Amino acid sequence: MGGLPIPRTRDRISLHNTVLKMQTTDPTKTHLPQVQEPRNDGIPLDLSWVKAVQANTSAIERRAVTLPGRRSVKKEYQSAWLCKAISLMDLTTLSGDDSEGRVRRLCAKARQPVRADLLKALGMEGLTTGAICVYHDMVKTAVDALQESGIPVAAVSTGFPAGLSPFHLRIAEIGESVSHGAEEIDIVITRRHVLQGNWQALYDEMAEMRAACGQAHVKAILATGELGSLRNVARASLVCMMAGADFIKTSTGKEPINATLPVTLTMIRAIRDYHDRTGIKVGYKPAGGISKAKDALVYLAMIKDELGDRWLQPDLFRFGASSLLGDIERQLEHHVTGGYSAGWRHAIG
Repeated sequence: MGGLPIPRTRDRISLHNTVLKMQTTDPTKTHLPQVQEPRNDGIPLDLSWVKAVQANTSAIERRAVTLPGRRSVKKEYQSAWLCKAISLMDLTTLSGDDSEGRVRRLCAKARQPVRADLLKALGMEGLTTGAICVYHDMVKTAVDALQESGIPVAAVSTGFPAGLSPFHLRIAEIGESVSHGAEEIDIVITRRHVLQGNWQALYDEMAEMRAACGQAHVKAILATGELGSLRNVARASLVCMMAGADFIKTSTGKEPINATLPVTLTMIRAIRDYHDRTGIKVGYKPAGGISKAKDALVYLAMIKDELGDRWLQPDLFRFGASSLLGDIERQLEHHVTGGYSAGWRHAIG
């Protein structure tokens, strides 16, 4: 992953102006910056463009298979990129047994995602995750726990994960989440619109959800594992961006198949095409199934190759993750101390 200078760890990794580029007024703190890109206001639905979109599945799969072997970083460079991955993480809890205590513990982890001694050794004091992602009824708790941290709260809304509740209730849920302080809303699309090729219905649904979010940024979850083909993934990505999605996201994490490299390549190339035609940058969020530090590095390499360095910032890229952070912290401890530790030494919540 050449092209991005990274100082050596033994000189204390000072990534505030290189990898992370996230300085606040306090140079010792590394927080999520204010969104720099204009919102995606969308464009009119262009059905000729949508229907012209194809996906060469065999070529996409070949590219995805070869990437891990062609992009590798080691030692201090790897630790720097893993710190980058933490800063791009939507730390998530979406379980039926979520409690206020669990959410507050998760928020504490977001404020200090890595043990203090390791952050000090890496020169990364003040590193935080990109956001916290919770169910709607935990938004108030998360907002309270993250006061003055600069870390936004994302809420999963619109009948998550199936998205099959009555439409007026899905819209109302968005409004409730925003009123409770959510700065980002992860919505789920109606999959049958994609499977039936009803692109007008998908566009209208997405546009109304976008409007209901107001100033909150909206991430459109495509549930790619249920869309049937990469061509459907590509077309659904494009329609959601046309309708004003600020991010497109792979999965709810509840489907049998969640984020994969072929799906990611398909979606980020749709983002690239949309940017080439409109000049608008749309973000990307892979979610579900990314639990190992080495996998996160592969995703970052693909983003850098296909979209460029600008998409390696938290206003344009996020990992939807729960267990990923634990493995990254273990890898960082190995880099600092030379030894691997038990997972319980890096508990998340």
